[in-house]
Amino acid sequence: MQQADATTTAALAAGERTTAHSTRLGGTDVSTQVQSWQLERSYATDLPPAMRAFAGSSAAQLQLQVSGRNGTPAPTLYAPWADRTTGDVARPGQSVVQRGSVGSGAALPAFRGTVRARSAQAGTDTVQLTALDGAERLRGPALLPKPYAGFRLGRPVATATWCVDELLRQAGVYSSPPPRYPDFAEGQPLTLVHATLHGGFATPYGQPETLPEADQYTWTRDSAPHAMALLPLVTGVTASWFPRSRVTVPGSRLLLEAWVNPATGPGDTVRMDLVLDRTGGATGTLRLQVNFATGQLTVGSGTTDGAFLNANWNNITSVQALKGVWHIGVFIDTVTTGTTVYPTVQPRLTGPDGTVFIGSLYTITNDYGIQPASELRELKLVTDLAVEGIQLTSGLTGMPNASVFDQSGTWTKAVELDDAVLPLYSVPRVSGSQWEVVGQIAKASMSTAEFDERGVFRWRNHTRFATAPTAADLTLTSVRDIASLTLTEEIDACRNYVSQPAKIWEDFGVDSGTTYSDTVVRTVPANGTLTVSYVMADEEFDIGPPSTDDDSVTTAGSQVRFATTRAGSTAVKGAVDVLTRREDGYLVVRFTNRTAQALYTAKKDGTGSVYLETLKPRADPEDRSAVAYVAGTASERFYGRQEHTGDSTDWIQDLSSAQAIADTLYAAGAYPVPVIGDVEVLYDPRVQLGDVIRLTDASGTLLDTLAWVIGISTTAAADGGVQQILTLRGTRPNGTPADNGLTPDAPAAPPVVVLSTYAAVTAAFPTLSALTASGLTWGEIMESAYV
Repeated sequence: MQQADATTTAALAAGERTTAHSTRLGGTDVSTQVQSWQLERSYATDLPPAMRAFAGSSAAQLQLQVSGRNGTPAPTLYAPWADRTTGDVARPGQSVVQRGSVGSGAALPAFRGTVRARSAQAGTDTVQLTALDGAERLRGPALLPKPYAGFRLGRPVATATWCVDELLRQAGVYSSPPPRYPDFAEGQPLTLVHATLHGGFATPYGQPETLPEADQYTWTRDSAPHAMALLPLVTGVTASWFPRSRVTVPGSRLLLEAWVNPATGPGDTVRMDLVLDRTGGATGTLRLQVNFATGQLTVGSGTTDGAFLNANWNNITSVQALKGVWHIGVFIDTVTTGTTVYPTVQPRLTGPDGTVFIGSLYTITNDYGIQPASELRELKLVTDLAVEGIQLTSGLTGMPNASVFDQSGTWTKAVELDDAVLPLYSVPRVSGSQWEVVGQIAKASMSTAEFDERGVFRWRNHTRFATAPTAADLTLTSVRDIASLTLTEEIDACRNYVSQPAKIWEDFGVDSGTTYSDTVVRTVPANGTLTVSYVMADEEFDIGPPSTDDDSVTTAGSQVRFATTRAGSTAVKGAVDVLTRREDGYLVVRFTNRTAQALYTAKKDGTGSVYLETLKPRADPEDRSAVAYVAGTASERFYGRQEHTGDSTDWIQDLSSAQAIADTLYAAGAYPVPVIGDVEVLYDPRVQLGDVIRLTDASGTLLDTLAWVIGISTTAAADGGVQQILTLRGTRPNGTPADNGLTPDAPAAPPVVVLSTYAAVTAAFPTLSALTASGLTWGEIMESAYV
């Protein structure tokens, strides 16, 4: 329930019936012009209406009837062809905010959304407006990444919760800081990796490559920096991501950052490495590491597992003392005119109390730290503590200032997630709008999705039904609050045999999928770019940027070789940024030459060197089902066996998840819960979807039970009267049937047939020939009158 001030609470307790509302269109108060309004919220659930569970999405709808002002009728002001100076306040897409109250208390939020339609009838003083809540913002096409790491390694790469969060993020509805520069623009900075870690390692920018074992970590909302974090269960949990662009070193400026909470986790250290692909298959590393126990901040450069130079900032008091959310980052500058570079680095940390630590610019001049020509291969995380929001950005000119670093004022947290559910080895294919896919996931996972009265998206999963609620948010009585009440009980609500299908991955691994071999040698102009598009089917899994080969090594999988001549005579390393992105059925590959001479995509023999390879699962998932059933229960004895089969969906990919949903449905449907019809109640602006209401009726139905609110319809007439109707779902049945003093009739009562005895038959037919001559069948003889 919404929290109300003391005046409103007292007025509601006293049964106050004087109501008020305020309405804003486009930020303009039009409260005095509203003739009537109607607001409806409900879960679009398809579970049997009497089960002790519900799931689905809710898109609230507000209908307004608005009059004109200052003697000008509403159609003149707000009709579709009205002058823009007045009509835009009611145009489709315009903001709408509604608040309501009782008595003299402060108004509570009731609706926040946008106009969807307007209708004006000539000759009247009324314009009808229809508005939808935040669901209207999720009308864009649903797009989810297609990483291969999950089925390649046999480890979950995402969860259904991560997918919901990503769909919201695409629509600009954020649970944590957004990517800094998600869209490609010539000459502008670019986000290379943005891993929210909100229940998954998948990311729309870059793609996961290395995943930890599933028993080494969990996902936590407790103490997460923003919404959800990767929480190690052992020290040294490792994951890595390929960037979406293999930028070159020397030549790049990079900002590496993450949000961490050293108060949560089995250790004290977090480390992030940028792995660089050097000539001959060797790799270099640029490193950021923070030890919160010792207060040591380390930025290093060198050869991976070889000679290394660390720049240390030791005994930072605030890092040791403040156990809370830290934003850590380092700016790395590798721009130079030569083919090797001594990186210049600058770390920056923001503490839980706003404390800022900024290291001085430091150039790693020791030969151990020098970086030769190479390309960025991957971002590697090794952590002992909770981590969220890893981000790697290229193209910045320097370390951002405090507000830019923390992305202050660039986003608003408008998402509340529940625990991560439904681990995914492969992210399912999606189609339709973002809101449609969110609804599909809610249905598959027995979750609920809605935007509340303040415009905040709330996602709750099936664990809310694990135990029946015992306390109510609000009590309604037939003496004062309830105007009408109808109860119904039906056997169709009983579900004591539940089967939940699942798509189970059993044979992990990958095979080569579609390949693209360039047949021509292409020119990458000096200090210029080359963009090539390849047809790519939607069912293909993602391809990262191809690795750059040199004359001493040939990379497996996607690869490209750049040469100084069209004949392919000499290979060049660390000279071309390679970016890939999927776009409208194509894989777009962009080559950016960082040198002053033209380069060519040529092999040693002078043929085209661009080779792209997709990966596909070694085997398809198998159809399996989890069953929740207990033989011989009172439910089966009184109601018979009642079966429920859940939908077969790609969102359930392991038996434990399927079993959890089956168990939840079984617990919710083992006994039929009485259906509580629409209940007309005294208007209460505090009531929200999902609230638990206690209903009491001491005189009529003898009802005293808890129920969930799964629908709210509020209507205000022109005279100021408000009618509120709640759709409720019971939280418990009325116990186990007893049938005291009853002897139920048997399910069948067939007619009694008296059969002939042997003696009667022999008396009627003394000989076999007499019996044969009668022409009677065996049944006719036995059921005849020979008795």
